[in-house]
Amino acid sequence: MDTLHFETFRDQALIEGFDEVLERRWNPDTVLDTHTHPFSVKAVVTEGEMWLTVDAHTRHLRPGDTFTLARDVPHAERYGSQGAAYWVARKNAD
Repeated sequence: MDTLHFETFRDQALIEGFDEVLERRWNPDTVLDTHTHPFSVKAVVTEGEMWLTVDAHTRHLRPGDTFTLARDVPHAERYGSQGAAYWVARKNAD
């Protein structure tokens, strides 16, 4: 996915009230045990693959797939053998 698309994602997220938009990159085979964030998110996977587990339900996400999380929702993340990248918009206040 190219820079123009990132700009579109960013601009739309800011219109929707998100505070910041950035790209996150994860090394191959990274595992993040159950944790929470003090912000809500919406994201789109741009490279690689990841598994997102919320309430014992796991989603396998690939490029083009989207996900959202409300603030303080417990979740776990696992990244594939090639690592992964996604664009994420964060909203620090509800």
